[in-house]
Parts: sequence; structure tokens; C-alpha cells
Amino acid sequence: MTIKDSIQIALKGLETNRSRSFLAILGIVIGITAIILMMSIGQGAESLILRQIGGLGAETIVVRPGKEPTGPTDVGETLLATSLKIKDYQALQKKSNVPGVVEITPVLLIPGSVSFEGETYRPTIIGSKADFFLEVFDVYPKVGVVFDEVDISQNASVAIIGSKVAEELFGGGEALGEQISIKGRKFRVIGVLPPKGQVVFFDLNDLVMIPYTTAQTYLLGIDYFHEIILKAESAGAVLRTVSDVETTLRESHGIENAKDDDFFVVTQQGLVEQIQVIIGALTAFLSSVVAIALVVGGIGVMNIMLVSVTERTREIGLRKALGATEKDIMMQFLFESTILTAIGGVIAVLLGATLSFLASLVLTVVVGITWSFALPINAIFLGLIVSGLVGLIFGLYPARKAAKKSPIEALRYE
Repeated sequence: MTIKDSIQIALKGLETNRSRSFLAILGIVIGITAIILMMSIGQGAESLILRQIGGLGAETIVVRPGKEPTGPTDVGETLLATSLKIKDYQALQKKSNVPGVVEITPVLLIPGSVSFEGETYRPTIIGSKADFFLEVFDVYPKVGVVFDEVDISQNASVAIIGSKVAEELFGGGEALGEQISIKGRKFRVIGVLPPKGQVVFFDLNDLVMIPYTTAQTYLLGIDYFHEIILKAESAGAVLRTVSDVETTLRESHGIENAKDDDFFVVTQQGLVEQIQVIIGALTAFLSSVVAIALVVGGIGVMNIMLVSVTERTREIGLRKALGATEKDIMMQFLFESTILTAIGGVIAVLLGATLSFLASLVLTVVVGITWSFALPINAIFLGLIVSGLVGLIFGLYPARKAAKKSPIEALRYE
């Protein structure tokens, strides 16, 4: 018997029991659809984050305290590190130490809410140099001004707020000149930013910015920074500048060996690589969890095929009596299970692509995130190959069982 004949008989067998065939591949369809959805959403998330990181510019360098995280468990330790002091910031400001730096600012993240006359709102509050951030993000106050070096040196209680913060606290009223309260301290609003939206890791509409000295002295009571952001003179000068930053901080901290560093430097390329590794690992983990559904689906296919073998015992006996070999019988049932799961794979790919597109549409239109629809080619091939392999592997036992049946006993089967 030729392969073509085996395929035709297998297709006829599947067509005869459509409802059973559908139930057999349901687990396969669900599992592969979930994997394709995971990979599509993972790539979409990666594209979104990388676009946001791109908003910082290739010249941006970020210095963070503590040991560089090598896994999820190290992140908490990094967040609690206190190794970036004022002396480090002052050392990095000196052109003799880091000649390639054109701008620099410390950054403090301040937990808490902002209130005004009974209205309370919880925005993102940071302490920094306003001109650095606003220049990098290319946004300037719609009304008012930015605080300057004089305000920073005097620990001034002034703030620049985003458009959403202004709307939440003041409604349609005038925000400029009003006194808002942060952690019980009054801050005068000197600038209101225009609507800008999400840029990098900040929603500028939801931002409150105050001088870092004021944040340190009056709100947090600390003598260290959560990070220091620098801007190199050009993208080509980043590597040299990073080397100068590391040398300067090691001298400041009395560190001789790089492995003892209590800080780490991240460039845009480093952020890109970190994001890709994290999202890749997360996607792989979730996909491996979803793969359990494929095993369950494969067991379902095997059970259905065993039932089919039992129901078609007389057919098997008749075919053997007419000259079909064990190989012919085995090929027929293997083709049935493989074609069955391959059809499930095609359905899953189409369903996964549709759901991924709908997810990107919902995130873009409803949530307001610029989410790009992404359907990785490797996800399509993975879905089709895995579905075929599931049919081949889990169909092997039923096919072998059918092939080993005795023609005489099979013909007597009622």
C-alpha cells in the first residue's frame, strides 16, 4: 500500500467521526493557541519597552547602587542599596574625572500621595534636576517655569506637575502658584506640563517633580540617591564615558577590584539586552507551563485513537485478511493521529493570530498603549511542528496496538 492510499484511508476515517476528531484535538488547539498568544504578546511587550527606552537617547547612561542583579532575587537588594552618595555625584560632575559628560542629574523616587484642599492623588513623585529631565523627554511647561540651580541649592519647596495631576487636584482651575502637600510639606506649583503621555518608564501626565535636595532633606531624610543619570556628548563617546564613570566611582569608594563594585552602570544597549533576556525568559517559562496542556491534549488524542482502534477491530481484521500488512495498519493509524493534530495546529495558529491581533487592538484603542501587533514566524512553525510531533508520538502506541491485532480474532470481534 502506498503512502497516498494510507493518507486517503486516514482522512476517510477522520471524516467519518468528525465530532470525536474535534474533541480529540481540542487540547492541542488550546495549548498551541496559548503558546502563540504568549509569544506574540511577549514580542509586542518587548517592542513597546524598547521604543520607550529609545526615548532616552543612545547617549544616556544610568548609574545604580548595589551589585548588578543577576536574577530576580537580586532586584530587592539593589532597590535597598545606599552606595550612591553626594560625594559620588560631585565627583562625576567634575570634567577632569568624566570629560565626556554634558549633563548629569541624581534621581530620587518618592513614595506617597499629593493633596490639595481635600483632594488627594497618588502620582509618580521624583526628585531631580528639572532641566535635565525635561530636555531629555523634550517637554517644557505649558504654563510657568522650571526650577533651577538656585532652587536646588536653597532646598526650595517648589514643584512641576503633569497635566493629569493638575486635572485631578484642581479640576479645570488654575494650578500655577497653588500650594500642594507632599508628605505633610507644602510645595508651590511653578510649572504645569502639557499632555505628553508615557515616555520611557514615566507617564509625564502623572508626574510630580521637585528639587532632589528638597526631597533628600525634607521628605526622605537620606544622604544617598536611587540612581544618577548622565548624558554623554555623543553615542560614540558612551563606552569611554562609562569607563571614566566606573574609574571615578571606584576611586570614590576605595575599590581596587571591579568584582567588588557596589554600583553598576547601565547604558541603553545594556537596558535593551536586559529587557530582551527578562522577556525571553518569562515567555519561555509561561510557554513551558502552557505546554502541559499539549501533554494533556496528546493523552486525549491517544485515548481517542485507542477507542477508534477498538471500534474498528473488524475493519482491521478485514483489511489484514485482504492482505494488509502490520506496517500498512500502523501507517494508517499514525497518519490519522498526525493529520488530526496537524489540523489542530493549523486551527490553533489561525486562532492565536486572531486573538493576538484583537489583544493589540484592545490595548491600543481601549487602554491607550501604542501596542504593535507581532506574530513571530518561529511561533507559527513551532505550533505546526509541535502539533505534528504530538500526533506522531501519542499516536504511536494505538497504531502499534492496531497493527498487532490478529486478523482471525479481529474478524470475530463483536
